[in-house]
Amino acid sequence: MIRFNQFSLARGVKPLFENTTFTLNPGEKAGLIGANGAGKSTLFGVLLGRLQADGGDVSFPPTWQVAHVSQETPAIERSALDYTLDGDAELRAIEARIDAASASGDGNEEAEAHAALADVDGYTARSRAETLLAGLGFSQVEIGRSVMSFSGGWRMRLNLAQALMCRSDLLLLDEPTNHLDLDAIVWLEDWLRRYPGTMLVISHDREFLDAVTGTTLHLENRQIKRYGGNYSQFEILRAQQIALQQSAFQKQQKTIEHLQSFVDRFKAKASKARQAQSRVKALERIELIAPVYASSPFTFSFREPDAAPNPMLVVDDVDCGYQGQGGVGDTKGTTTILSHVKLSIQNGQRIGLLGANGQGKSTLIKTLFGELATLAGDVTRGKGLEIGYFAQHQLETLRSDDSPLQHLSRIAGGAREQELRNFLGSFNFNGDMATSSIERFSGGEKARLALALIIWRKPNLLLLDEPTNHLDLETRHALTTALAQFDGTLILVSHDRHLLRATTDAFLLVGHGEVKPFDGDLDDYKDWLLDSARIRAMAESRAASAAATAAYVASQAASAEQARATQAQAAAATAAQAAAQAAADKPRAVPEESDPAKRREQRRLDAAARQQSASQRKPLQMRIQTLEKDLETLNAQKATLDALIADPASYDAARKSALTDALRKQGELTGRIADVENAWLQALEELEQMDA
Repeated sequence: MIRFNQFSLARGVKPLFENTTFTLNPGEKAGLIGANGAGKSTLFGVLLGRLQADGGDVSFPPTWQVAHVSQETPAIERSALDYTLDGDAELRAIEARIDAASASGDGNEEAEAHAALADVDGYTARSRAETLLAGLGFSQVEIGRSVMSFSGGWRMRLNLAQALMCRSDLLLLDEPTNHLDLDAIVWLEDWLRRYPGTMLVISHDREFLDAVTGTTLHLENRQIKRYGGNYSQFEILRAQQIALQQSAFQKQQKTIEHLQSFVDRFKAKASKARQAQSRVKALERIELIAPVYASSPFTFSFREPDAAPNPMLVVDDVDCGYQGQGGVGDTKGTTTILSHVKLSIQNGQRIGLLGANGQGKSTLIKTLFGELATLAGDVTRGKGLEIGYFAQHQLETLRSDDSPLQHLSRIAGGAREQELRNFLGSFNFNGDMATSSIERFSGGEKARLALALIIWRKPNLLLLDEPTNHLDLETRHALTTALAQFDGTLILVSHDRHLLRATTDAFLLVGHGEVKPFDGDLDDYKDWLLDSARIRAMAESRAASAAATAAYVASQAASAEQARATQAQAAAATAAQAAAQAAADKPRAVPEESDPAKRREQRRLDAAARQQSASQRKPLQMRIQTLEKDLETLNAQKATLDALIADPASYDAARKSALTDALRKQGELTGRIADVENAWLQALEELEQMDA
């Protein structure tokens, strides 16, 4: 188990932990939560051996293999697949042993290394790594690309894949969902639920924590307190404890007031002096209960819009994408992401966009806002429409050398400074913070400022693209509450399912170049994703099996052809040798050619032999022809099914049953093809033996 006993640690002059104790049992999965700066990442540093305790001790089994997600990814030419496989250090060490033994010709060492490879399940390592990468959103083509060709976010996915590839006893995950879309998060949750080791995870995604953890470690007041249950259960237990503590504090304060009142009234009276002194000692013995200092939770609200056009936006047969270098009208280099989009956004609608990264969600949002021009079709905006747009990389638009007050002043027109300060104060930009440069602000503080600038404009349509990326749990809760009370229209892209559940009531699925309604809730979407992943895995497995069967048949046919050639050569050599021997032994006095009776008898015998051979060969030849026709028919049927399964459109929810039926038929055909191929090979072998 992991044991922290009277653990203390300070960073610089700031104490983070003071004499705190907790344990984590083998196989437990715990969420590590607390305010920013409470020491969550520092705790990971201790478990990784990078930091040492100032007091107390930390222990866990020395044989444990610890895996974590590296924050740095080298720009190397190594393929994504090989980089992922590097996460299993023991596998790589065994492979190096095999190579060294093979090079030196040490057969015993090579055999032992191969046995070790089997023990660590090394023969399936490549397929396991491919499964990890596919689950995290990498295509089959991207798996072979070099690490340096990926952007920063995708490199972080590679680091996550490498950590998951490690056969670890302890897995440390620090914000693993930050660079993932909802599809990848659903897959990761499913994988982590099956992870057999001990896990500690830091995350601001409450639904992710609820899905993968069963224990919560709360960092507060330089202590680490353990709670049984996931994050939602922690909130309930925490609220109950706060209520009990406050009640006990108030009750104790009444007792103290009563004792102190007696002391104050009678300490000067000689007749009551002994009783008063007794009360003073009682006061000294009381172990004081600390009051609950519930820091004011951060809250904000959207300003009431000045207008409410209906419809807000009408999207008529629009193609979304990126213009060619020459701009509008230049088709050279134009990239179409979404085609024939038709939407009518009504006042009050609350829409969530679903779909994997790269399918076009951000492209659609940018087109609705007007940042991207349409490639075809029209977007009509209602009169009085005021859009509040939060881009995925919104923080990059802020000026690092300006203060929050300067940012707000630029868009506020002639508003008074005190009004601006009051508004910024509602977002926790108080006092000097309102006039300080944002250069040293945290990502969460910059995100709050970006939201404040949007809210000032009184938008009636919000287009939000991943607004929670830099927000902690408290600020996410404040945003969720504010959006739930927002009177306008909302279109939201987010991998935070709690935010989606609480603020949207309809979903659009963006994928395969289309935008269409998704009939269901987030639980239905999760089930659909997992079902689709299983179907794809089955299809890939069957395709790999079919390829292996085809390769085997080809190799067997090549071997048979080689055997026939070898037999023919041997027969020719034997015949030549026999002819030479017969020529040497033949009597010269009576040439065979001069005896007509013998020639006729020999021709009769040869004809009879040929007739007998033909009668024996004919059934086999007819059987081989029949089997070859059957193979041709079956392979044609399977090719049709393979094309259907490979078509991305087949994974649409509406065609799910047809796809399942196609996969079943494909499996049956694969089995029949294998049976027919075996019969064909057997018939060929019989024919070859007859010829020999």
